[in-house]
Amino acid sequence: MSFPRLWARIIPWDKAVAVSALESGAEALWLPDGFAGDARALGRVTTVCGDGDLREGTDFRVTRIERKEDEELIASAPPDVVWVVFPTEGEIIPLENLVALGRKILVVSKTVQEAALYRGVLERGVYGLVLDSRNPSEVREMAGEFRARVDDMPLTTARVTEVTPLGMGDRVCVDTCTWIDGNRGLLVGNSSAGLFLICAENIPNPYVFSRPFRINAGAVHSYCRIPGDRTAYLSDLSAGSGVILVDEAGRGEIAHVGRVKVERRPLLLLRAVAPSGNEYSVVLQNAETIRLVGPGGVATSVVSIRPGDEVMLMEERAGRHFGVAVEETIREK
Repeated sequence: MSFPRLWARIIPWDKAVAVSALESGAEALWLPDGFAGDARALGRVTTVCGDGDLREGTDFRVTRIERKEDEELIASAPPDVVWVVFPTEGEIIPLENLVALGRKILVVSKTVQEAALYRGVLERGVYGLVLDSRNPSEVREMAGEFRARVDDMPLTTARVTEVTPLGMGDRVCVDTCTWIDGNRGLLVGNSSAGLFLICAENIPNPYVFSRPFRINAGAVHSYCRIPGDRTAYLSDLSAGSGVILVDEAGRGEIAHVGRVKVERRPLLLLRAVAPSGNEYSVVLQNAETIRLVGPGGVATSVVSIRPGDEVMLMEERAGRHFGVAVEETIREK
């Protein structure tokens, strides 16, 4: 199980704030000792206290950043140590230094403005946030700011060069636990270096009912972008997996998979050239309900796309080992 990155600090104990935090997606509640049972009575959640699931000094360390020595303490510790940091108001440089070093810091945030600031440090954001407010509505707003800034993706425009039917193959429908509106969808491709934005099936058509929770994502071998700057094969996704929903501006939001359906269907191959000159491809079901996003957020069915059309693509350096970016020579064709 991954270490929780969104906490709510509820000291002293306040049931209303705890409920608000849980309903807003907080993964852990930092509590006074003796209140783990009260928190667990509200829902399944990681508790942080002397009698909880995570304990200070064992699973994480706490410090304030008031002097250069405080920053150096974190920088000199082993890189896998998780720190909860109380920053000095208005001081962002120490956090930037620690993010640049790859240190795992969860920063205590007391306002929505602070949450936005810390999530944008060096355009990467800190490892996590600890929401610290006695106001339930402010806790919701801060949690929303955290989710809204997770894994934003820089998209570019690629020009389609080929659309070719392939015959039968196994494709994956990813049914999420999220009602997907607009042209949001998943980033999918044959190469981890070039991922196409595939829309959810949320547009009514004469042939099938819309499924606003579903992305008909592509063939089983395809890469899909997931949280934590990682990729996964579509065939590896299952109930509970995390995925990233992306819109035409590259704004990302984490969603969770409720079901994955693999079915044999007719497929097609789409190739496109990015502004860099690199060519990328994706294999999708050959059906009207599968749409790719183009410039301006216009989504077009794969059966209508022609060479010369433009589609949105996320391009980065190729090379991943078990979904993690690596520096090595890899050719994907």
